[in-house]
Amino acid sequence: MQLNSLHLIHFKNHLSGDLTFGKQVNCLLGDNGSGKTNILDALHYLCFCKSYFNPIDSQNISHGEAFMMIKGSFSHLGNEEIVSCGVKRGAKKVFKRNEKAYSRLLEHIGKFPAVIIAPDDSEIVRGGSEVRRKWMDGVISQFDRTYLEKLIDYKKAVTQRNNLFKYFAENRVWDPTLVEPWDARIAPNAVFIANSRNEFIKKFLSVFNQVYNEICGGGEEVSLDYISNVPDKEEDFLSLLENSREDDRRVRRMTCGVHKDDLAFKIGDYPLRKFGSQGQQKTFLVALKLAQLVFLEQATGVKPILLLDDIFDKIDDKRVRALMDRVTDGTFGQIFITDTHLGRIPEMFKSTGADVRVFEVIDGEVNTLEE
Repeated sequence: MQLNSLHLIHFKNHLSGDLTFGKQVNCLLGDNGSGKTNILDALHYLCFCKSYFNPIDSQNISHGEAFMMIKGSFSHLGNEEIVSCGVKRGAKKVFKRNEKAYSRLLEHIGKFPAVIIAPDDSEIVRGGSEVRRKWMDGVISQFDRTYLEKLIDYKKAVTQRNNLFKYFAENRVWDPTLVEPWDARIAPNAVFIANSRNEFIKKFLSVFNQVYNEICGGGEEVSLDYISNVPDKEEDFLSLLENSREDDRRVRRMTCGVHKDDLAFKIGDYPLRKFGSQGQQKTFLVALKLAQLVFLEQATGVKPILLLDDIFDKIDDKRVRALMDRVTDGTFGQIFITDTHLGRIPEMFKSTGADVRVFEVIDGEVNTLEE
C-alpha cells in the first residue's frame, strides 16, 4: 500500500496544497513549527479517521477558517482508492472512501494500516497504564474488527455501570439487582478482550525481539509481559465483579477489568522505565513500533505506511545507521520521515541505495527539492 498524492485545505498551518509522493522514502525537512509533522498527521487522519496529536477535530482547522479538508489517493491491493476527511466547525465529521461516506468510522479502521513513531511516544514507557493499553488496542483493532467492536461496547457498559454507582452514592441507595445486567454485559467482553490481548502479546514478542536485536546489534535482553486481573473464564470474572462491589461502591467506579490492564517493559530483569537509559528507552520504542509494522503486515497482508517524526533524538549513530538499513532493506513499504536538518537524512538514505524524494517545508508551504 502507498499514498500517491495528498490534497490539503485549511489543515493546521497548511492553508492549501497538493503533494505527490515517491514510492519508497519521502523526507519532509524544515524548522520546528514549519508544518512538516502536520503532513504526517494528515496521513494519520486518512488511515485512522483522527489526528495522532490532537483528538479534537475542530482544533485542527486553520485559525480563522470554517472547515478543513484532507484528501488522499492510495494504491491499495492493486486498486486506486480515494479517502477524504471533511470537518466543519459545529458539524459532524464526514469521512469518505471513494466518495461514499461511512455510517460508522470503525468500518474504516484497519483498511489502510499505518504506524507512526513520534517524540510523544516516550509516554508509552514513562506514562500510565492507559497509554500502553491504548497502544495495544490500536494494534489489535487494525486486524481484528470483532475486538474493536467488543472494546467499544465494553467501554460504554463500564461508563454506564460507573454512572449507576455514582447515582447510588449521591442518593444513598443500593440495589444490586440493577448492577447484575451490566455485569452480565461486561463479563463476556472483558474475557474476550483479555484473552485476545494475551494471545497478541505471545505472538508479537518474537517479532519484537528480532527487530530490537537488529537495531541494537544484540547484547541486550528485553521483554514485555501482559498484566491483567481478568480470569480467562466468564463465570470467574462475574464472581470477581461480585466480590469487588463493596470496593466499587466506595470509589464509585469499577475497580477490576481490562481497563486496568498493563504491559511490563523490561531490559534484562529490570523495569525499563526505571533502569533503562534514554537511548535504550528510545530504541525499545522504535523496535516496538517497527515490530508493530511487521506484525500488521503478517496479519493483514498489506504493508503499512511508516511515519517517522523526528526519531533521531537520543539515538546514537550506530543505532541510527542500523535503523536506516532496516527500513530500506525491502521489508517495509512506503516511508515518510521528518527532520530539522536539511542534509542529514537524505545523506543517510543515499548510502542505502533507497529511492528518496525530498521536500522542504517552510511555514506551511511544501517544495520538492529533489527526487
